[in-house]
Amino acid sequence: MSTPETRLDSLCINVIRGLAMDGPQKADSGHPGAAMALAPLGWVMFSRVLRHNPHNPAWVDRDRFVLSCGHASMLLYSLLHLTGYGVSLDDLKSFRQWDSITPGHPEHCMTPGVEMTTGPLGQGLSSAVGMALAERYLAARFNRPGHEVVDHFTYVFCSDGDLMEGVTSEAASLAGTQRLGKLIAVYDDNHITIAGSTDLSFTEDREARYRAYGWHVQRLEDPNDLQAFEQALAEARRDPRPSLLAVRTHIAWPAPNAQDTAEAHGTPLGHAEIAATKEILGLPADQTFYVPDEVREQGMRVVDHGHELEELWNQAFEAYRQDFPELAAEFEDWMDGRLPTGWDRELVQFEVGKSVATRVSSGKVLNALARRLPNMIGGSADLEPSTKTLIEGAASQTAQHPEGRNIHFGIREHAMGAVVNGLALHGGLIPYGATFLVFSDYMRGSVRLAAVMGLPVVYVWTHDSIGLGEDGPTHQPVEHLAALRAIPNLTVLRPCDAAEVLEAWKHAVRSEDRPVALALTRQNVPTLDRTTLGAAAGLHKGAYILAEAEGGDPKVLLLGTGSEVHLCLEARALLQQEGTPTRVVSMPSWELFEEQDESYRQKVLPSGVRARVAVEAGVSLGWHRWVGDHGEVVALDRFGASAPYQTLYEKFGLTGENIARRARALLQA
Repeated sequence: MSTPETRLDSLCINVIRGLAMDGPQKADSGHPGAAMALAPLGWVMFSRVLRHNPHNPAWVDRDRFVLSCGHASMLLYSLLHLTGYGVSLDDLKSFRQWDSITPGHPEHCMTPGVEMTTGPLGQGLSSAVGMALAERYLAARFNRPGHEVVDHFTYVFCSDGDLMEGVTSEAASLAGTQRLGKLIAVYDDNHITIAGSTDLSFTEDREARYRAYGWHVQRLEDPNDLQAFEQALAEARRDPRPSLLAVRTHIAWPAPNAQDTAEAHGTPLGHAEIAATKEILGLPADQTFYVPDEVREQGMRVVDHGHELEELWNQAFEAYRQDFPELAAEFEDWMDGRLPTGWDRELVQFEVGKSVATRVSSGKVLNALARRLPNMIGGSADLEPSTKTLIEGAASQTAQHPEGRNIHFGIREHAMGAVVNGLALHGGLIPYGATFLVFSDYMRGSVRLAAVMGLPVVYVWTHDSIGLGEDGPTHQPVEHLAALRAIPNLTVLRPCDAAEVLEAWKHAVRSEDRPVALALTRQNVPTLDRTTLGAAAGLHKGAYILAEAEGGDPKVLLLGTGSEVHLCLEARALLQQEGTPTRVVSMPSWELFEEQDESYRQKVLPSGVRARVAVEAGVSLGWHRWVGDHGEVVALDRFGASAPYQTLYEKFGLTGENIARRARALLQA
């Protein structure tokens, strides 16, 4: 039911505008303009629209709110403060300062009530697609007639910049195709960019574009018309399509000089302009961070209402538990991230000696896991047959089949990355996304953000080297492993055979605080005999002794990842025949090896052995950390070529013979 604007509403909104000015001014940096313009919409959202409990920001059936235009963070922090989320006035005064919970852009898990890290434009709206998709899948899985335990919306505030970014075009197209009716985006159409007017670079009919995507689109000319805003949101909730509500705002309204200027986007207004604006708003010009008691009291009503909402849901869930005890227990396990007993036992057996591409063995492991983990959901960027990531026997995720576990992302790698982030952020699911390793560049922004947030998503990146052969250098990743290893908090796993693939998937599923990337071959590689070689479980330590030196302590260390481990074994056989004790170390993950204690690292790579050769079909960047100044790297510091992969490996020196030759040269140096 719509509620007309009251004097108290106006005061609350103006207080938010005051805080939006004071925070950046005190910090001497920040973005006041959008926060001021969006204040009325934010107040309505938090005080009247959202189903949320500020004292329990993790309530599983809460509405999700994403501030995609993360530069307007003072809006969100002010709303969280006023509605009882545990953000204090002192926190607002510490805006953008060291060790505060009010950083320049909202950060997930730092500030209570912040659903995701935003700031890189386009990411919030795109990840919200994943949140809405998660809600729909969980509802299809668990809801029963009369027991709708999963029933919430995902709301987004987004900006011109969000809609300009290509990732949102990809994600919005997917959302329209999926008919995600519980996704509602509020578009801050202020006609301003950092460079000036949006007419400089952004002139298409955005509303028509979103209609073409299959969205329900409305327009609101006055952001201060609270009743019209509420009514528009109510209409959006009734529509089965995702909704875009374009609101014609004025940046920094009602600042007499800064309003509608590009400078108001990212520059504090200055003391004189703030004083003049506060006088217009009826706020004391000589007070900063002003929050009168009646505003606080109004905000606390949100807390009381939130407690009521959650308590009603708790009662409904207990009734659900009585009627569906097994489903209720499963729901709680999913939302708490608990894996079922025995999920990782005897998943799949691989025949020793049989050559199989690691992408193929990955597909077998994925399907074995999916049978035991029904909350595993994901798909590929139109490469399911190549990446082997289709869950067999499961439906495709569509509006007609919301229970489907196979998501067809289409050729939208960046949106895929953002959507799997949203699936993970929502909670309850184990999401994955797949494409060729070379196309990880297209989704890098989302991958980096997953690492920043510590999200447990899985990337299945196949065709991981020049081993894909004839498609040539445009499809052959060379610099990608090095680039991905440079991202903090991302675990990169490049398994050498089916046994390591199995362990890699186990590690990925267990991961709770970081994304995991699997780099997998197109070409076949032998499944190693682990009765004579090191156990594949060594993968969990990042590197391990695969084949020990014979005839004494090792004089040569050969380090490899993925398909090149087999070349190291070939080189070891040659060196051992010559009487040179040679150890082969499989090193599927630099990140996991770095986390081991020094004694283990010394055991695997003893500092006394200086003759070291690292082998990888990619750039050599970073490998000298492991081989030292005296070591060698057999790598590919150039782009590949189009030819059968066997030819490429030979032409580029990725052979057992060349590796052995390089090792001999080190011993003679």
